[in-house]
Amino acid sequence: MTTSTDTLLHRLLHWERTMPETVYLTQPLADGRTVDYTWRQVADEARRIAHYLQTLALPPRSHIALLGRNSAHWLIADLAIWMAGHVTIPLYCTLSAANARYVFEHSESRLLFLGKMDGTSDNWTELQHALPIGLPVVGLPMSPLPHDNPVMQWHDLLAMHAPLADIALPSRDALATILYTSGSTGQPKGVMHSYGSMIDIAQVSDALFSITPEDRMLSYLPLAHAAERSLVEATSLYFGCRVFFANNLETFQQDLRRARPTLFFSVPRLWVRFRQGVCEKIPPWLQKLAFALPVASTRLRRKILVALGLDQVRVAFSGSAPLSPEVLVWYRSLGLDLLEGYGMSENFAISHINPPGKVRIGTVGLPEPGVQCRIGEDSEIQVRGPGQMLGYYKMPEATAQTLPPDGFLRTGDQGVIDADGYLRIVGRVKDMFKTGKGRYVAPVPIENALGNHPLVDTVCVAGLGLPRPFALVMLSPQGQAESRDSVKRELHQLMDTTNAALEEHERLGCLIVVREPWSIENGLLTPTLKIRRSVIEARYMPLAEGWQQGGQAVLWE
Repeated sequence: MTTSTDTLLHRLLHWERTMPETVYLTQPLADGRTVDYTWRQVADEARRIAHYLQTLALPPRSHIALLGRNSAHWLIADLAIWMAGHVTIPLYCTLSAANARYVFEHSESRLLFLGKMDGTSDNWTELQHALPIGLPVVGLPMSPLPHDNPVMQWHDLLAMHAPLADIALPSRDALATILYTSGSTGQPKGVMHSYGSMIDIAQVSDALFSITPEDRMLSYLPLAHAAERSLVEATSLYFGCRVFFANNLETFQQDLRRARPTLFFSVPRLWVRFRQGVCEKIPPWLQKLAFALPVASTRLRRKILVALGLDQVRVAFSGSAPLSPEVLVWYRSLGLDLLEGYGMSENFAISHINPPGKVRIGTVGLPEPGVQCRIGEDSEIQVRGPGQMLGYYKMPEATAQTLPPDGFLRTGDQGVIDADGYLRIVGRVKDMFKTGKGRYVAPVPIENALGNHPLVDTVCVAGLGLPRPFALVMLSPQGQAESRDSVKRELHQLMDTTNAALEEHERLGCLIVVREPWSIENGLLTPTLKIRRSVIEARYMPLAEGWQQGGQAVLWE
């Protein structure tokens, strides 16, 4: 039985006491083996590391940085930081050295827990040079630090320290973590969350999804992001769910099939890739034919979900960007209850969701329990409710602008609420740009229209000061496999169809296929696979005038 004063640390101790030998975390290793950690083991290791932290005699509420890929010990380190009375500062593995240096210095972190890093995609080679001089480092299991490195290693600390017996449990209003935004525009901001705002997701989930300790999840999106922290860490700690981890991109499908999650969260780009993988093996025309036959349909749908590792999913979520209605309908036709939702770092991903059984495609759903929503000036979505931040760390002016005295969070997103209360997001207030004709263009709806095409992976519409807007397109694997002439014809038709539905001043002057893949590693995508609009525009805008003067509708940059 939980109370209004509970925190996630209270919940850990509850599971340690009530089902100590039940497996909580399952960690895959590079050699293919897995290691299980029970609630008793998780609490024991957290208690020992918390004891170590207390021996350092740091000031109360000190900031402790946590850098690494998702792993069992990422979560255990987070719990240890809280047990010792400190505040967690998670960092993305893909941060540039400049942004990492800024976060370390701005957050005033006094120690770093360094975990698993992917040598092919993470920036450890650069990040290690961004560490403040003299910053103590503790290597978690699977960290890139060799065991003979002079820094402290996790397993050595476990052996050196007894479990912390007496834990000073925090209050709901105490600061628990500072989440530095991924920075799709501008410098990262430190979003401060209390223990109370981190556990509020549980009340919302309990009312909608009836989660139990029998549920399973796969953790693979960055735990430094609010959505994964909310939907995986906080949810699993509150309800006692089992969490599996993915080892790397190459083993992802194997990791997913091992976990066979009952609750699964992903971002649109990955939902699209899953579907494209199926369509490469079973062409859409064959799916359509088979789905029309009752017996064959049931078998094929089941076969597809089993192959994806999603056959046990009872609730699936998509968020962080719009998902094509075509893709959403396809998953739901398989029997997957895929729900689009909406949330921000500033409200710990608690805002809107399409309720099970009441999905309205094209919207992000209804306000979650306790959430109020209104549309303000410039069609801005404003929300108030559980999960809201304490403010931005050391940024009082930005806090006052985003979270004014009335408590309604200014999201910066534009939206429309229909007669039944469903919210549809139509763009970003700051993403709008004015063309040379003096008319404003909202790029997101145009990007969504283009992004529905199977040849298109990612889109960015720009055109500040130009006669017409233009679209930058990164091709999907299917588009990359087709001939250039075929792709050009289909994209020309796509542009004509899209333009026909737009106002004259919004119509695209040209569509450019980019050669360089946009990725997290080259800074053109955020860790949650959203476009970094300002970075993309800075790279391509100097070429835009020449593209438009060339007179071609579709061209390769």
